[in-house]
Amino acid sequence: MPLKKELLEILACPKCKGEIRPDESESWLICEACRLKYEVRDGIPIMLIDEAVPIDGE
Repeated sequence: MPLKKELLEILACPKCKGEIRPDESESWLICEACRLKYEVRDGIPIMLIDEAVPIDGE
């Protein structure tokens, strides 16, 4: 399920408060500054730092 544009405009990385963007599949939200990605489950972004996955080494 694609994320609504309005939701993406107000979401920010919980770690650095910076901009996030969806990946191609819209299954993850990516923070380039922190090099972290946050999973989107059933259309709901899981914006918890403890559940973020590093994007280094992909």
